[in-house]
Parts: sequence; C-alpha cells; structure tokens
Amino acid sequence: MPRGRTSHLTPVAATFAKKSANPLPLHDDFSLPRRAFAALSITTAAGLLAVHVARLIAASDSFHWFVPLAVIGGMIAADFLSGLIHWSADTWGSESMPFIGRRFLHPFRVHHVNPDDFLRRRFVDTNGDVAFLVVPILVAAYFIPLGAAAQLTVVIFVTSFCGIGLLTNQVHQWAHMTEPPCVVKALQECGAILGRNAHARHHRPPYAVNYCIATGWCNRPLAAVNFFRRLERMVTRVTGWQPRSDDVVFQSDVETR
Repeated sequence: MPRGRTSHLTPVAATFAKKSANPLPLHDDFSLPRRAFAALSITTAAGLLAVHVARLIAASDSFHWFVPLAVIGGMIAADFLSGLIHWSADTWGSESMPFIGRRFLHPFRVHHVNPDDFLRRRFVDTNGDVAFLVVPILVAAYFIPLGAAAQLTVVIFVTSFCGIGLLTNQVHQWAHMTEPPCVVKALQECGAILGRNAHARHHRPPYAVNYCIATGWCNRPLAAVNFFRRLERMVTRVTGWQPRSDDVVFQSDVETR
C-alpha cells in the first residue's frame, strides 16, 4: 500500500490519516539477515511439528479418550497465551525502552494507528518471531517418551499448542484481510480461528478488548470475568504504572505531526 493512501483503510486508520498531513507510521522493514533467520525458524518449527505428528501417528495404538481433550486444551492454551502476550505489549512498557521498545513494542503501537500496514508484511516477516519461540518447546517435547498415557497426553497437548501458536500471527493477518483465502474464510465463519468481525472490536479505542488472536475462543470468557481489567488494576496497584499510557502518547504524536 503506497504511503499516504487512505482508501481501503480501517475506520481508525482512515481517521488518523485525515487528521495528519503526513503518512501513517509503518512497521519496520526486515533486514536480509533477520529475514533469513525468520525463514530458518519457520522451516525448523514446521519440520519439528511434522516429526511430532509422525511420532504421534506411530503411537496411535495407545490413543484413548483423552486425545481430543489434549488437542483442544493445547488450542485453548495457545489462544490464551496469545492474548496475554498481546495484552502485555499493548498495555505496558514504552517504545523508547532499550531493545524491546523498538523491536517488540513499536509494532504494536503502529498497528493500532495503521492496522492495514500489517497486510504489507511478508509471510516470513509475519511468522518468524513466533516460530523462533516455538522451536525450543518442540525440541524439549521430543525427548518425552510416548510410552505412558500421561506422557502421550503431554506431547499431544504441546504439539497442538505449538501448531496453533505457530499460526497466531498468520491468523491475525488473515483477520485483517477483507478477502482471505476461501479455506481461511470458511474456518473464520465457523469459529475455528479468529475472524475479521471479532478482531475488529479490538481496533476500537482504547484497544482494550479481544486480545486473543489465535482461535479467539478465550475472548468472551475472559471478558465475562473482566480478566484483563482486573490484571491491570493489580499491576497498577503494585507498580504504579498506568495501562496504555505509551500507546496514548504514540497516537497523540501521530495526530499532531
């Protein structure tokens, strides 16, 4: 998407674009070494997942009633963790912090002001970071034998968790597409993964709902118990930090350019 173009923007992005004569902020481009490392991480994670699936197929004679529960449990855990990480990066810290500020927090600040720029990111750029985090978990799980039911359950859970976790940013990107691939759209419509309408609620100021971006299954129950607001109050009580203060400053800076 060319800089300064406002057509096809989400309402939030279009509002910011109209208020500012300058182009909307963009995600940082990946350097070639960083992109190569991301590609290696994705390839390694995908290979390890395939190894685990092959191991589990070979051990299928030992499967019992707990298998679907372990699969679903892993998917729910991945969705919950995606929400916890998303909430943490949206809510706390400053993009001026050493290393993590520009590398990890800045993309979240940009994403609220210019969510459509996420669609500009390549597959490798989108999924490399998550793949890097998934690899050591899959490596550790490889050394768990599949003999006992408890061990088999753990490996199934971890494989499911990592499989969904690996797709988190890709599912997030699909949720921003007006026309995702047909299979993806079908999965969104049946509620198997995060859909566009559900995720659109997160992109309404103050960006404080629907943090879970893998399946999206955890959003309603977490909202029902006011989970993240309670957690914010606890953090503020302990540290004195105010939630989303850096995000507000970033958006204000964009508006007043």
